[in-house]
Amino acid sequence: MRGDDVLTGKVVVVTGASGGVGRAVVRMLGHRGAKVALIARGETGLATAATEVGVEGGIAKVFPADVADHEQVDAAADAVEAELGPIDVWINVAFSSVFAPFTEVEPAEFERTTAVTYLGYVWGTRAALRRMIPRNRGVIVQTGSALAYRGIPLQSAYCGAKHAIKGFTESVRTELLDERSDVRITMVQLPAVNTPQFDWVLSRLRRHPQPVPPIYQPEVAAQAIVYAAEHPSRREYWVGGSTVATIIGERLAPGLIDRYLGRTGVRSQQTDEKRPTGVANLWDPADENRDYGAHGGFDRRSKDRSVQVWLSQHRGAVLAGAGGAALATLAALRGRR
Repeated sequence: MRGDDVLTGKVVVVTGASGGVGRAVVRMLGHRGAKVALIARGETGLATAATEVGVEGGIAKVFPADVADHEQVDAAADAVEAELGPIDVWINVAFSSVFAPFTEVEPAEFERTTAVTYLGYVWGTRAALRRMIPRNRGVIVQTGSALAYRGIPLQSAYCGAKHAIKGFTESVRTELLDERSDVRITMVQLPAVNTPQFDWVLSRLRRHPQPVPPIYQPEVAAQAIVYAAEHPSRREYWVGGSTVATIIGERLAPGLIDRYLGRTGVRSQQTDEKRPTGVANLWDPADENRDYGAHGGFDRRSKDRSVQVWLSQHRGAVLAGAGGAALATLAALRGRR
């Protein structure tokens, strides 16, 4: 099969499918001809997303659920298999958060962010594995972040959840390896992305929140996530040069990054505009009666491609080319002797 045929006719579950990165993912899956199960809370966003999947050539079914509730997630998985067939791929994307200094986040808000952003992945992974392991096949893709490696100010609950997802996924992967299972689990670590998150997240900032530049369009993230679903043998994919720099920088000089973020991290996450309406999706979906789509309000500042993603997907050819160039250089130098 060609890379773009791998998911044709496959049953793919996507959480957080109604907006942002999840919305871009389901569109791309529709273009691949997949049977897409859309899980989220906002029924208006879900309905429009399902229509887009159909326009792209796929089959879509909507399964409203709160991923923080393991019973709802498991019931949704049962319904998916009853209506679409055995689940081949499960992609966890759903999250929520609070933009505020840690001391201004209420305990219930921190718990809710953790329940959605971390436990939502746990329950999704559990639901997928309960069905995939007996069949000895299937793929789980965890949508991560550079913030799984490096915490930043104003996002303590989100950063904690992303760190937890990484540790949880590594534990599950080693168990699958021990069982010699053919079920695969992989992660995709994302950079800052232009999604509606910054319009509907609960915020106590005086200014409008923004992604930390450089900002990428959700389609860049979706391309990497769908590629990971098609090629799950790698344990992790990094998207964007800023993600690479963040992860490597954290390994080499974490103290230096602490001080840098202490000076710039708060300011770089806010625009010059005053905070707008106060819409927040932490407790209730922001897209229950309004469709926000995939993009946020930073289109003019966002990149629609990533050289690093291309390099990641063509690693073999790049290494072969680099090796060939090195051999040619060595031969030329020898010829001068």
